[in-house]
Amino acid sequence: MIIGVDFDNTIVQYDDLFHLLALERGLIPPDLPPTKQSVRNYLREIGREPAWTELQGSTYGPQLHRAIPFPGVLDFFTQCRTRNIEVFIVSHKTRFPIIGPQHDLHAAANDWLAANGFYDAARGGLTRRRVHFDLTKDAKLDRIAFLRCTHFIDDLPEFLAEPTFPSGVHRVLFDPNGSQLPADSPFVSVSSWPELKAMLIG
Repeated sequence: MIIGVDFDNTIVQYDDLFHLLALERGLIPPDLPPTKQSVRNYLREIGREPAWTELQGSTYGPQLHRAIPFPGVLDFFTQCRTRNIEVFIVSHKTRFPIIGPQHDLHAAANDWLAANGFYDAARGGLTRRRVHFDLTKDAKLDRIAFLRCTHFIDDLPEFLAEPTFPSGVHRVLFDPNGSQLPADSPFVSVSSWPELKAMLIG
């Protein structure tokens, strides 16, 4: 078994951080629900798309250290390490923000992984060669095929449903909000990392 895992919104939980940073900048009213989607939708509705884009650059860059992992995700990596199951992080992530200060988003992500125990040999057990931040969606798809992943976990159903998604890979939607998939969906969904661990490694 070779497992590939997306990074943003799959390993890292951003809802609280997006809401907090938007409040700190005075971009949203205090009673807005504390989710990334609520912040994004609100700023788009009031015509502040550039503010949303810049907020993303800050969140994924210099403020990333304030984000937390989803519950159970580090334990999943630890269990894979102890059972000799190969795990890779494969993410579509630009190197620098589209607008705003040009922070290195790849370096910020690697620093976050190190600070949260994923590079700790006794915990997550990852090495840098198992972490890939690809600049385009197509490069991410090619990486999944090159690594010969048997399973891939992502939070975006539209990515998992890509016509060019590598054949033979078991696709798993990480969906903590528990959305209902159509009956003919080509992939399964889980709402938590403990559920995912039970499904894949027992």
